[in-house]
Order: sequence, then C-alpha cells, then structure tokens
Amino acid sequence: MLSMTGYGKAEYNENGVQLVVEIKTVNNRNFDLNAKMPRAFLEFENAIRKVVAEYVLRGRIDLFVNFADKREKEGSVELNLEKAKAYLTAAKSLNENLNVENDLTASVLLRMPEVLTENTVADVKEFEEVLLELVKKACENLNLMRKVEGEKLCADMLARIDNISSLREKIKERAPKVALEYKEKLKNRIEEALSGVQYDETRLLNEVAFYTDKVNIDEELTRLSSHIEQFKSILPQKGCGKKLDFLMQEFNRESNTICSKSNDVEVTSYALALKNEIEKVREQVQNLE
Repeated sequence: MLSMTGYGKAEYNENGVQLVVEIKTVNNRNFDLNAKMPRAFLEFENAIRKVVAEYVLRGRIDLFVNFADKREKEGSVELNLEKAKAYLTAAKSLNENLNVENDLTASVLLRMPEVLTENTVADVKEFEEVLLELVKKACENLNLMRKVEGEKLCADMLARIDNISSLREKIKERAPKVALEYKEKLKNRIEEALSGVQYDETRLLNEVAFYTDKVNIDEELTRLSSHIEQFKSILPQKGCGKKLDFLMQEFNRESNTICSKSNDVEVTSYALALKNEIEKVREQVQNLE
C-alpha cells in the first residue's frame, strides 16, 4: 500500500566527488517523470527512467541530480575567434563613427564574454553505475516514506468503509418501514376524507404497491454491499489506486440513486451521510498509487 506522495534522497561523497540524487512524487493519473540534471548526465536519462519505473507505477515524479567534481585535473581553454572578431569590429566602428579612442587590447578582448571558454567538463561515464545505484537508493527511501503514508491512508479508508457499511445497514433496516408507514398514512387519509364511506381496498393496495416499487432500493443496497467487499479485496493489491478510483464512482452512483428515490427524512439523512463518507474515501483514493 503506497501513497503517491513522498520524498527520497541518496548521496555519494568520495575522493573529491559529490553526487546527490533527490526524488519527490505527488499525485498524477499517469507515470510522469521530470528529471533535472547536469547536461553531461543526459545520456543516462533513459536508464534512470527504467530504474524509477521499477519503484513507482504512477505519479508526478521530480528527480534532481547534483554533481560536483573537486579533484585536481588538467584544464584547457578554447578561444572563440569569431566572437573576438565581432568585438574588434564593433570597437573599430565606434572609433570611426563616434571618434571614440579604440583602446581594445588583446588582454581586454580575452576578458570579453564568450571569447574564452574554460573546458572543465568531466567525463562522467565512470559515474554511471554509481548514479544508477543512487537512483535506486533514493527510490527505496522514497518508497519507505510512501509506505508509511499509504498505511495511514489505508487505516483511514477502512474506517470510513466501515461507516459506509453501518449506514447501509441503517438504510436497509429503515427502508421496509417506509412503505408500511405510507400505507397507514394513505389509509387514514382516505378514511378521514370519506368519513366511513366504503372504499375499494384493492385500489389502496395498488397505490401502495406502486409507491413501494418506486422507492425500492434493494438493488442499490445489494450493489453497495458488493462494492464494499470489492473495496476491501482490492485495497491490499499493488497499484490499486486506479481500480479503487473507478470503484468509488460506482459507490457514488448507488448513493445518488438512493437519495433520488428516498421519500423519507430518515433514509435521506442516512443517504446524505453515506455520500459524505464516500466523497472522503474518494479523495483519499486519489492519493494512492
């Protein structure tokens, strides 16, 4: 049972090399990985994606790679002649058109932006194995956090499912009494209106039968019971979020039908409480992987 929200980190710090991998996840219907890393590490992106996919089924995933190499190494510089010529041409133009002294020297020119480029990019191929191990470790730490959060969600949802089951039982107990009360009320009204005049009791029974059929919610209560059992069986499964999300739509459909058929204050009260619990479970399901 994993939540879709979590954070994990792993780092390597040896011989002047520091490599840090951080990963965080939030809710999303699909697997959406956004990796931010130094350009030199871009060649490893597909390998990183495969590793993360082994630990995370779905969610918005932000992965950060930070790299620092403080080892002593030979450096080199690269001269951009085209950029230097452009600066020189601009200086000459100022001298000729604005009568401004051209004091552009080689030392000044070398300090101009992009004329000299320091070539200190490390060969990171040697760190591929370390990087992927760090990604695995960060994902493992992420899932430890997601598991703790998932267990809390699970406990909360099961408690609410028990509330839903309890409300269903109350509705089931109350529903048959509604038709009987309607029959008595209708009978009393007819007798009061006719003041002792004989009436066709068959018509009364037909009217009661029609009303009973109209407000009957046996099918909805049966399906609701089935949904409750399905919820409990699906919840322990890996990657249950999408299945439960669909199932909660079915929960909601049954509660809406019960509300629309209800012509009784008590049943309506229970049904509204039922809808409220279902909505809370649905919100929690959105956080499950």
